[in-house]
Amino acid sequence: MHILITGAAGMIGRKLIARLIGAGVLNNKPIEKLTLLDVNAPQKPAAFAGRVETVGGDIADPAIARVAIAGRPDVIFHLAAIVSGEAELDFEKGMHVNFDGSRALFEAVRAADDDYRPRVVFTSSIAVFGAPFPEAIPDDFALTPLTSYGAQKVMVEQMLADYTRRGFLDGIGIRLPNIAVRPGRPNKAASGFFSSIIREPLNGEEAVLPVEDTVRGWHASPRAAVSFLIHAAGLDAKEIGPRVNLTMPGVCCTVAEQIAALRRAAGDKVAARIRRESDPLIMRIVAGWPSRFDARRALALGFKAEASFDEIVRVHIDDELSGRFTA
Repeated sequence: MHILITGAAGMIGRKLIARLIGAGVLNNKPIEKLTLLDVNAPQKPAAFAGRVETVGGDIADPAIARVAIAGRPDVIFHLAAIVSGEAELDFEKGMHVNFDGSRALFEAVRAADDDYRPRVVFTSSIAVFGAPFPEAIPDDFALTPLTSYGAQKVMVEQMLADYTRRGFLDGIGIRLPNIAVRPGRPNKAASGFFSSIIREPLNGEEAVLPVEDTVRGWHASPRAAVSFLIHAAGLDAKEIGPRVNLTMPGVCCTVAEQIAALRRAAGDKVAARIRRESDPLIMRIVAGWPSRFDARRALALGFKAEASFDEIVRVHIDDELSGRFTA
């Protein structure tokens, strides 16, 4: 088994690499080689006994894409992306990485060989949907995104479906929920506050909440996100069917319910470290996001997420804080 991961230096990429190395197999086949691509060449994982090739460069450069797939990886996890807030502020950068980068990768696969058809797992987003929404959003709800990031994800979803239909690759797109709680420092994702209002207080730091407590989100942990990716890599194409893009399960809750879960896990003093300060751009972006999904297709295919936000908080404390936090 040879695996290519784009965006390998990102948070999900690093966690995926660690999970794959820990398992040693994917789809019941021993993992013999990893090709890891990011804008700067990722570090080689020390614990992996197989071969590792690291590639640094612009994924939208066709030459870089050709280098990445030169070894004909069996499975490609396409994680590389410019996040939502940054894609909204810098249209050219978002299009270049999110769309042009995906097209360069898919075209490199198409041009490689007539009998080469890898499984491509693409991380899409619930941002492909736009208001007004029904109470629960099914997979076949109209794709009318209200952000450039969402529009870029829609374009790649459609390209993935067409390249799969034409037999150029074997694709599946998984629309990730808001991934919380993200470890590390904040990034430029508009959804970053969903993580920061949990992460920073647990670290003894103040967090800024830029939206109202009534804002509702659809969440899954980084641990669940990695499980989605691995499960998607092993699904039979006949099970997936022609609609290759689907929404992942998650936990629907308001910001107030998130804070209540934090308070139950860590106490009033920790929850009091959240400061409210409105941000008009974040509020505008979030207002166009969906919040509750009917993920019956994903559930029927065996995808699983947490059952409550309390569980998501506990996953963060266990996975990132070794079970301890700053009270």
